[in-house]
Formats: sequence, C-alpha cells, structure tokens
Amino acid sequence: MNEFPRMHRLPPYVFAVVNELKMKLRRQGEDIIDLGMGNPDLPTPKHIVDKLLEAAQKGVNHRYSASRGIPNLRKAICNWYKRRYEVDLDPETEAVVTMGAKEGLAHLALAMLSPGEVVFAPDPTYPIHTYSAIIAGADVRRIPIGLDRDFFEDLLTATRQTWPQPKLLIICYPHNPTTATVDLEFFQKIVDFAKEHKMYVVHDLAYADLCFDGYKAPSFLQAKGAKDVGVEFFSMSKSYSMAGWRVGFCVGNSQMVHALTRIKSYLDYGIFQPIQIASIIALNGPQECVQEINQVYKERLDVLVDGLNRIGWHVPKPKATMFVWAKIPEEFKQLGSVEFSKLLLTKAKVAVSPGLGFGSYGDDHVRFALVENPHRIKQALRGIKKVLGG
Repeated sequence: MNEFPRMHRLPPYVFAVVNELKMKLRRQGEDIIDLGMGNPDLPTPKHIVDKLLEAAQKGVNHRYSASRGIPNLRKAICNWYKRRYEVDLDPETEAVVTMGAKEGLAHLALAMLSPGEVVFAPDPTYPIHTYSAIIAGADVRRIPIGLDRDFFEDLLTATRQTWPQPKLLIICYPHNPTTATVDLEFFQKIVDFAKEHKMYVVHDLAYADLCFDGYKAPSFLQAKGAKDVGVEFFSMSKSYSMAGWRVGFCVGNSQMVHALTRIKSYLDYGIFQPIQIASIIALNGPQECVQEINQVYKERLDVLVDGLNRIGWHVPKPKATMFVWAKIPEEFKQLGSVEFSKLLLTKAKVAVSPGLGFGSYGDDHVRFALVENPHRIKQALRGIKKVLGG
C-alpha cells in the first residue's frame, strides 16, 4: 500500500472484525441474529416496485440518464420539502439527486475541500461524516457528543483552538449512532454559529421519518438563513425502505449544490432512469406506507428496549432512528466495544456494531439495528440474558 498514500489515512474498518467473526460462526452452522448493520429488511412498498417494473419495460429508459437527476424527480423532492417543512426550493439550482446520501456526502466533500482545510464532525458519528473529509484530503477535528456534553460549548472551544478556521461542519439529526434528537432552535443556533464563524454546514437527515412517541424531526432548512450556509441530505433508504435502490438528494445552498452537481457530471451518468421514475411515485404518491414502515420499527424498538431493561441492561428508549445505542454494562466496560461485541457474538449468538467504529468516544457503547422481527429479537434477548448472568 506504500504507493497509495491516501490509503494510509483510512484506518482498518472496525466493523470488519466483527463481520469476519460473524461469517466464521455462520460457516460453522451457528444461527447468528444480526442486529449489526443498519440494512433495512422490509421490502419496498408494492406501488413503488410496480412503477419500477413498468418503467423498466420501456427501452427509452435504458439510456444514460442525467447525473443530477431527471427534472421531475428534482421537482418531487422540492415539493416534498414544501409539504413537509414549508421550505421553498428551486429544483434547478437548489436540488441534486445522489446515489444515496453516502455517495453525495463523499463527492460534496471532494468538491468543496482542499488538503489542509479543517472540517468539524461529531464523535461518535456515522463513518462517512468523518471519512468523506479525510478522503478529500482535509483535516478533521472531532467534536465529542453525548448526554453529558454541551455541543455548542464544545463547538466554540474547538473553533477558538483551531487554525486554520474550520470550513465545514457536518451534523446528523436524528443521529446515527447515538439516536440523539434536536429541535428547530438547535438548528437555528447552528445557522447563527456558522454565519458568525464563516463556515458551511452539511446536515444528514436520513432518519426524517423514523420518529416515535409524538416526536417529529425538524429539517435544518427550516431554520432562518439555513440556505445561506448549508445543505441537507435526505435518503429514501429508510423512509421508503429503498436501501438497495441508492436514491438520495442534496438540497439547499445553491453554491454547494452547484459544486456537487458539477463534480458528479464528471463522475457518473445518473441513476438508472426507471429507479428515478419509481422514486417520483414514492415521493408524490400515498404516504401511508411510510407510517406502516415506521410502525414496524416502533414495535421492534419496544420489544428490544423493554426486553433489555427487563434482563438488567438499562437502556433509554430513543425517540427516533432504527437503532438502539446501548452503554456497555458496567461489569463488561473494561472490555471495550469490540471485545464486548465479539463476546455477544460467540456467547449470545447476536451481532451488534461496536461503538468504536463510530469514533473513539463511542467505545463504551454498542449499537443495535432494528433489522430483525420481534420473534428473532426475543431470541436475541434470551442469548444476551445468558451473557449478563441472568
């Protein structure tokens, strides 16, 4: 790897350690309940699949598409924002279709950042939030987040101590992996802070619809002046259970959207057009399917969190996302998240994600993904109970 210097900035993928052990155990015939990767197991709603099949039958849709997304899909996401959040967006200058949020985040970082420029990202957080900047050659300053932290105090301290001044702040609420949620006032403070310190903002809104018990996740773009400083990514992976379809959007600041649009024009010819056409139907069509998907996750959440608390692993119930962020029980804390995850795999036959994979401040937690049905979750709980000594 010596001839590939960029690779030196990418550490070994922490999750691979657990994944390799999981596959080894499965090859030995073990029944492993996989609550690790946040890979939605629910099928895409039928009316969306039907539109895909219909569009795929037409040869005209088999040609190269548009890298920034076909016009009607960009209009559909802008109309979705207007209906949901009362946010006005211009589909020509303030919206671009991406191949899922992950690709969009990575290419936006590549378009915006130069070597040596500084990016702020939370710790723990979803890996692409950090490594999109690192791959682009920028320097990342990690801002610790958690129940015992004041985010804005830490943000101000980091800004005062950083030179050169940060160019970009990346945030994600509802948050993966911690499940933390915020209100619109939080986003307004982010906008005001970004303007004062002349930095851009990227907000990842992947879990906009997976909210429970009356909580509704706001959009960053609802904050006054948000489009002056930043963009928001939305993905159809979770809300519409379209993870493998790879459809996302970047909306907001026209300068940032233009930069992403331009770099994508050199890199791809757009998503297969029938997928884009089906995505229009998803956004413009009946939304009951979103609520049904949300209800499935809520049922799984209740089974898992209530069960963990019942067997002595005290975990708060999140208000959003498809995850549970669980602090490692005190008697196992010294193991760290990777070894504890390996223990759950070998003894409980349950795969979880080690918190270290999301950043050093996550090493005292593991993340459960709600990607198994209640029956399997109850089976997982029985295995975990044995590990905890129950």
